[in-house]
Amino acid sequence: MRLFGDPAPSAALPTAAERIRSVLAAAHSMTVVTDGLRSEVRHLDGGDPMGRLHLHPAEPGGHAEHRPAIRLEFTDVAPTPVRDRVRTRVTVLGRLLTPYSDLSAGSGAESTCMEFERAELVTAEGIAYVGLEELDEAAPDPLAPYEAGMLTHLLDEHHDLVTLLLRLVRPQPTAAVVRALPLAMDRYGITLRLEERRGHRDVRLAFPSPLDDVEQSGAQIQALFSAARRRSHRNTLPA
Repeated sequence: MRLFGDPAPSAALPTAAERIRSVLAAAHSMTVVTDGLRSEVRHLDGGDPMGRLHLHPAEPGGHAEHRPAIRLEFTDVAPTPVRDRVRTRVTVLGRLLTPYSDLSAGSGAESTCMEFERAELVTAEGIAYVGLEELDEAAPDPLAPYEAGMLTHLLDEHHDLVTLLLRLVRPQPTAAVVRALPLAMDRYGITLRLEERRGHRDVRLAFPSPLDDVEQSGAQIQALFSAARRRSHRNTLPA
């Protein structure tokens, strides 16, 4: 995906492991598949299920074939009314070491131990596979628990500023773009979805520098708005 905008000419992107951890940190529900049965776990309330699910490395020769397989499925849906709202899908696969217990936040059940096989991240760019060590070392994006509220607030209360951000997109959008909506936000920048009469494309506007915590987001977002205003001003100056 090409990066656009005045700040940070070469912006970083979250790693696959970071994206997985961010999806888990913001998840409010998931699907659990074990013993051939599918069950929906709701009301996770933004509590990272990894806090109740202990992942263990696979044990060679550990008779894994006798342990029930488990599959955890998460769907990351855009909080704004864009086309094709599913942004990513995350699947965590493994085998149960202890009986499965409800992972809902606030339940009194004991933690579930799982022999980890792999985690999968499915995006528009393809599929990425992540191992346990990489997943353990990754941290959720600091904006992950707040992203939905921030994007809906931007769209509902400041849609004119979303339009302003289009000034940073290069090449400039054409008349084929009928709507622009905020699609995603992470510590590195904002992604806009430009919906055209036929199809859509996503553009990424990088923050001047990556965020370390959510308290820094206001200044970084304002920096993008300021850059867009400067570009708008330059475009209106006489030749």
